[in-house]
Amino acid sequence: MSEIKSTWLTQEAYDRLAAEFEERQGLIRADITKKIETAREEGDLKENGGYHAAREEQGKNEARIRQLKQIIENAEISTPPSDTSKIAIGHVVTVAFADGDEETFWLASREESQHATIDVYSPESPLGQAVLGKKAGDQTGFELPNGKTVEVKIKEVKIYSA
Repeated sequence: MSEIKSTWLTQEAYDRLAAEFEERQGLIRADITKKIETAREEGDLKENGGYHAAREEQGKNEARIRQLKQIIENAEISTPPSDTSKIAIGHVVTVAFADGDEETFWLASREESQHATIDVYSPESPLGQAVLGKKAGDQTGFELPNGKTVEVKIKEVKIYSA
């Protein structure tokens, strides 16, 4: 069985996910149950599109509830680190690629991306893994799925502010 990792979250993201969890367990689950009951009353379930749609909606809702529960139970809630001498989860990183393009992103969990004002890269992503623990001025790289290596230079590390 795979090890469950903690998910780094800001307090705002944790509160948002906890509210979604409560809504999906309560109001949304009850609404879906009501749709299923109404569709059952219509008779033959084999050809009842409303019933099948409601059951599919129920499956998706229950899957999201399980996902939210796992995230909430394993959340590591904190603010982005103020020490930017070494890249950590929660920092904003600017990198330069060999072709001269630059990219600035927030190194955080994907759950943060809903309300972020910049792109969010997971620390588990190839680029996230490459920069984690490095500092401004370092040269690093990561491998693409096709086997090629992409080199980047870390230009800047700063604290995220919404």
